[in-house]
Amino acid sequence: MRELLSGWDVRDVNALVEEYEGTAALKELSLQAGLARPEARTLQRDLATLYQHKYCTDVDLIFQDSCFPAHRAILAARCPFFKTLLSSSPGYGAEVLLDVGTVGMDAPMFSSLLTVCERFPYVSRSADHARQMRELLSGWDVRDVNALVEEYEGTAALKELSLQAGLARPGARTLQRDLATLYQHKYCTDVDLIFQDSCFPAHRAILAARCPFFKTLLSSSPGYGAEVLLDVGTVGMDAPMFSSLLHYLYTGELGSEDARLQNVDVLVRLSEEFGTPNSLEADMRNLCEHMPYFDSLLSFSSDSELVEAFGAGVNHSSPDEELRAHKAVLSARSPFFRNLLQRRIRSGEEITERTLQTPTRIILDESIIPKKYAHVVLHCMYTDAVDLSLVLRGSPSEGSLGEVQALVAGRGCMSRAEEAMELYHIALFLEFSMLLLSYAPLPLLPKLCLLPD
Repeated sequence: MRELLSGWDVRDVNALVEEYEGTAALKELSLQAGLARPEARTLQRDLATLYQHKYCTDVDLIFQDSCFPAHRAILAARCPFFKTLLSSSPGYGAEVLLDVGTVGMDAPMFSSLLTVCERFPYVSRSADHARQMRELLSGWDVRDVNALVEEYEGTAALKELSLQAGLARPGARTLQRDLATLYQHKYCTDVDLIFQDSCFPAHRAILAARCPFFKTLLSSSPGYGAEVLLDVGTVGMDAPMFSSLLHYLYTGELGSEDARLQNVDVLVRLSEEFGTPNSLEADMRNLCEHMPYFDSLLSFSSDSELVEAFGAGVNHSSPDEELRAHKAVLSARSPFFRNLLQRRIRSGEEITERTLQTPTRIILDESIIPKKYAHVVLHCMYTDAVDLSLVLRGSPSEGSLGEVQALVAGRGCMSRAEEAMELYHIALFLEFSMLLLSYAPLPLLPKLCLLPD
């Protein structure tokens, strides 16, 4: 404001001040006039008066020797019982005898029902919000009312901004969609299924988790990269149908690739031989909890130079601190992990691991991906759910920027908002869209209001 007015003449400044003061006075006068103005008579209030004084009634309800003058249109509009009853007595001013089966119903109760019960006509239970707001603000100072209005306007603007951002943001890639892509592009496969002279590269952990038939079959061929010959007894099974079956195991969806899988009889025969899997979500959650057939270990180092120089070849975590994972899931959910694993394949390191039958050890720089968030990230990769209770709050991560800032500020631990923002930046680095969009800045604001400290 000083910069704006620095070149103005004093008279112009005074004129602007007077205009602002005049506008503020007019706004306050308008508000006071609104508070002083008698409230309008609502429909609810007028209908209550109509029932009380019986203006222009056109039907008489006879109940237990008592007469209740009423209005046919309102009764029929508000109550199906009266709509049916009055249609059989169309005459103007007709007397309608009522036979009510409710036990204990008498004339005073019937009158009360006509007045206040939601099923009956004259008075609705809906709140008169305008009257309640006037009563609430009647004793407030004008400045407090203005502050409340500004807060409501700011909240409404933030809500609208969040909604628009949500509509403009591309949708997160779900677990189902990523596993479909994984099956299509065959990233990091560890077993080859041979069926009718066709080879189907696949992922041992996913097949075993999803299908009892494959769990039993693959347990007899534990070798990494093994070729497994299949002998399927289902009549009519050919290579295209088998590919569609594998696609179903990866996605939980019967696609349109093979119309035969829409046939109930075929599905029954397949379930008899292969078993009936659980939902994709349940099987992947079980895979996350127990980690059978894990083929990678996530380890953490605070020495970024060693990580850069040696990649996954240097271990700075004890075995107990390493996290088990599946390369299939890592590569399906994160382009960062996919590129890292493909680079190892091109460099020949994958051949060594296959020969030695050892899991791939991936060293992560803890200043970029703090170990305390690793369980949250892995759990989200397998389930599409973000669970902040998995943050290891009792185990500080070396080099975590958020923790350093908390210590500098004199706080012992990070707030939930700071933890969520660190997860957001980790998701950006990993290019993990599900975690990223779960904690994008605008949707984050209402989420954090619900998080307990």
